[in-house]
Amino acid sequence: MFYIKWFIRILVFVLLLGFAIKNVEPVTLKYFLNYQWQEPLIVFLLVFFIFGVIVGLLVAMGSLFKQRRELQKLRREYNQLEKTTELASQPKPIRDISTAAHIDAV
Repeated sequence: MFYIKWFIRILVFVLLLGFAIKNVEPVTLKYFLNYQWQEPLIVFLLVFFIFGVIVGLLVAMGSLFKQRRELQKLRREYNQLEKTTELASQPKPIRDISTAAHIDAV
């Protein structure tokens, strides 16, 4: 399994490297106020891919933090429930002294 993973990683790297080498023609992005940015196509693809990954991670962080808060709340409830069941399962102390003496005598 270890070798298969590395083979797939190397294959993907070679394919992406070939894609990058084939797309070195300059591309011009035009913005407002006649501002232009000219770079090879692979640079633009890489920049926008990284930007998309960052935006996706930021969007996912909201639900991640919500799940963490819910998990902490459920852990607290579980710990409280566990403590109450421990107390309930312990034998209750005998309150009547005469009964306690009777039990000791036996």
